[in-house]
Amino acid sequence: MNGFDLDIATVSQELFEFNRKLLKSYNTLAQLKEVDVDSTPYDVIYKEDKLKLRYYQATSEKRCKTPLLICYALVNRPYMIDLEAKRSMLQRLLELGLDIYLIDWGYPDAADRYLDLDDYINEYINNCVDSVLQHAETEQTNLLGICQGGTFSLCYTALNPDKIKNLIPMVTPVDFQTDDNLLYHLAKYVDADLAVETYGNIPGSMLNDSYNSLMPMRLGVQKNLGMPNQLEDKERALSFLRMEKWIYDSPDQAGEAFRQFITQFFQQNKLIKAEAMIGDKRVDLANITHPILNIFGSFDHLVPPNASKVLNKYVSSSDYQAIEVKAGHIGVFVSGKSQTQVAPNIADWLVNRD
Repeated sequence: MNGFDLDIATVSQELFEFNRKLLKSYNTLAQLKEVDVDSTPYDVIYKEDKLKLRYYQATSEKRCKTPLLICYALVNRPYMIDLEAKRSMLQRLLELGLDIYLIDWGYPDAADRYLDLDDYINEYINNCVDSVLQHAETEQTNLLGICQGGTFSLCYTALNPDKIKNLIPMVTPVDFQTDDNLLYHLAKYVDADLAVETYGNIPGSMLNDSYNSLMPMRLGVQKNLGMPNQLEDKERALSFLRMEKWIYDSPDQAGEAFRQFITQFFQQNKLIKAEAMIGDKRVDLANITHPILNIFGSFDHLVPPNASKVLNKYVSSSDYQAIEVKAGHIGVFVSGKSQTQVAPNIADWLVNRD
């Protein structure tokens, strides 16, 4: 047969096994009533427009008097750090004795079309910081920023150094134009003016399609072919579906903020040139003298290590530490390493500098 030895029995067995898994997956899905995420209890201590500031109290003896404020990206929802109990970085940090505040950006709508980076950083983040300081009765807060939220945190700290004690960027882009930055190679061709004029707010579903296109085989074909294996039993199915829920729970992006972020950071790389403007304020990373714990993933395809680990070249901190996690962009937060390596390192690092 043209050099191919086709084993009919093997193929038949593989097809039978695949169909068996499909049927089992269907039965598993039929038994599930809901996909629970974001389950850790919290109080809302501040609201502004769509934004809510959450407060999570440490679940063990408090080890750090300075609270930790977490700033997530505008893209996707912050419950990535609280998907489920067995892989919740948030719950692990609470167990390690940290009080945590978290910025929930909410879901922008048409009324938010003209929100810009000045609104997000100089107003929203600043108001959240002030609320944390008042609620915790402290003069400074620790700040942990994730992905784009890490970039926002760098900008905020450079502009408001007196309010921040320690800074933790996680999977945070600093140099947006490294050769291995797939998002940069996509973003450099985006006509941000046309996109905003066309859509107003940028649809989250469109951004999701863009991210998936960066790794079409792994995030498309391979994931779908492997889905029956993930859905065979209830616990594995719930873990898979929680992740899928997070991936596709994508808020739209306020048009003006999107335009400014794409042009200033991706297309012009102004952050490392000390030229980024947030409102009428210029961001100079050299103003950051704070202790820094920079965490990035070895296999991150969205924010490659080279985009993050250059941070020490641009800040003025004399206390700088980097942790490279053998994981991808999401694995830094949900893998076993997040429980055993990332969260304990964060807690110990903060306690030692409290």
